[in-house]
Amino acid sequence: MTNSLKAIRRETKTAGQLKALRTKGLIPAVLYGGKNPNLKIGICGEHGGDPKSIEFFNDAKLDYVSCSPFRVPIARLAAAHCNK
Repeated sequence: MTNSLKAIRRETKTAGQLKALRTKGLIPAVLYGGKNPNLKIGICGEHGGDPKSIEFFNDAKLDYVSCSPFRVPIARLAAAHCNK
């Protein structure tokens, strides 16, 4: 299975505009680094601890994920299953 992440520049900043993006199935995010070829890409927040999300992020070859401390054990277990 191959997944891809498509990024588009957005000018939206308000909570209502971000909610509209989520309603369309998009995930608002911030990328830092400009044109840096060594840009590390990761995700933080509750998606970082969701087993199904971790599988997707592993397939997408993200550099890192982070999540709240109470989700860490589940996140580690899900990551171990991805790397069998």
